[in-house]
Amino acid sequence: MTDTLVSDAMTTPMLTLDADTPVDEAARGMLEAGIKSVVVVGEACRPEGIFTSTDAVRVAADATPADEATVGAYMTTDVETVRPDDPLTVAARQMVDADISHAPVTDADGNGVGILTTTDLAEALSAADAPIQG
Repeated sequence: MTDTLVSDAMTTPMLTLDADTPVDEAARGMLEAGIKSVVVVGEACRPEGIFTSTDAVRVAADATPADEATVGAYMTTDVETVRPDDPLTVAARQMVDADISHAPVTDADGNGVGILTTTDLAEALSAADAPIQG
């Protein structure tokens, strides 16, 4: 597991959208893809925010019509990112320390190339502990 890199475990492609996207459209995309977050990108696919299922719950709690609210109004803008060549253990520690479940993966130019989730971490950990079949 110590030799495993983020690029070995991350999900690609990641679902991205614009900050002006209505929440109902984002929620439909998340449901169809079976995911719990979308990365909000700006120029050159640079992450500007992340919209999660928790943010969708906040929309409902505010009683804001989902077709009128935008993801930009509810997304987290202080986005923690990781790099594809980061050791998976370092990225996992970063996610734990930041108390996040989703981290966009960015290349050297800051462009999004994937996403690392707690599900990805669990799958990588379970694969690392799996007995060798022979």
